[in-house]
Amino acid sequence: MEEMRNVGTVEGDQGRMCINMEWGAFGDNGCLDDIFTIFDQLVDEKTVNAGKQRFEKLISGMYLGEIVRHILLSLVEKQLLFCGKPCPKLQTRDIFQTKFLSTIEIDGLALRQVRAILQDLELQASFEDSTLVREVCQTVSLRAAQLCAAGLAAVVEKMRENRGLDQLSVTVGVDGTLYKMHP
Repeated sequence: MEEMRNVGTVEGDQGRMCINMEWGAFGDNGCLDDIFTIFDQLVDEKTVNAGKQRFEKLISGMYLGEIVRHILLSLVEKQLLFCGKPCPKLQTRDIFQTKFLSTIEIDGLALRQVRAILQDLELQASFEDSTLVREVCQTVSLRAAQLCAAGLAAVVEKMRENRGLDQLSVTVGVDGTLYKMHP
């Protein structure tokens, strides 16, 4: 954050600018309703700011594990995961931490290690269960990354259009545990 204060403008039309996206509240007006899933809604309803910061709840490490947890519960209920056996520990809010997504998605991580992570949550996982859990984690992470990319691309494209340029060169800075830890 200190570095942002040091960004200023330079002479001429080639000014430098640091933009803090602060886009967490994007979608609070309903424009993201079409991509908000039932799992996103379940997460949103249990937050202290239900109906607010909706974009953040789709992309932030604070919420991704909880989205995965709700998907896993749905798969258990549909008897597609863990043989449909009740998973009491999985009923616990925030028990499936976002750091588990990062660990589970590490390239080359043997599925037996994914099973060990699940066993720590008192979930007895078969090879198929482990594969499905990894796929759920990858899907939620990929969606978050694509939404971030789309948001950045839209802002950069608007800047390019406003300047009447064919191309615009930008540098994007990213911070946060999810970005730093996720493979």
